[in-house]
Amino acid sequence: MGTTFTLCLALFGLNPVGNVTADTVDLIEVNHYYDESGRFVFKQIIFFDWCPRQCRYNVRAWRLIRSDGQLPKRDVQRRNFVAIWQDGTQFRRVKAKNYRQSWTQYDPEQFERRFVPKGRRKELAKKFERKKRGQ
Repeated sequence: MGTTFTLCLALFGLNPVGNVTADTVDLIEVNHYYDESGRFVFKQIIFFDWCPRQCRYNVRAWRLIRSDGQLPKRDVQRRNFVAIWQDGTQFRRVKAKNYRQSWTQYDPEQFERRFVPKGRRKELAKKFERKKRGQ
């Protein structure tokens, strides 16, 4: 509750800087990873873009989920899903039209490296870029 409240205050006007790095992806996945014995290891959020050439979603980026405040929320009015969290020194907002959850005994992000190696991924925006008026 405290983390979510603090994040909301920062995003809606009480953050003196007011900088939020925004991205749009095609799919957000929350993955619950378990080891071979069925013990929970970690939860991660994976961001995908659709590749029409390969007819598949490719990983763009991922982050470990350290608190429930990072979990995507459904925005019913805009018909999408939005994840908002503090990512290092910046606040980040990522939205997507599609959302899924998975429970696996392998790491999907690592598996996906055979399709798009980590060094060739688009990644999320590096920093906040203020739009000029009228754009």
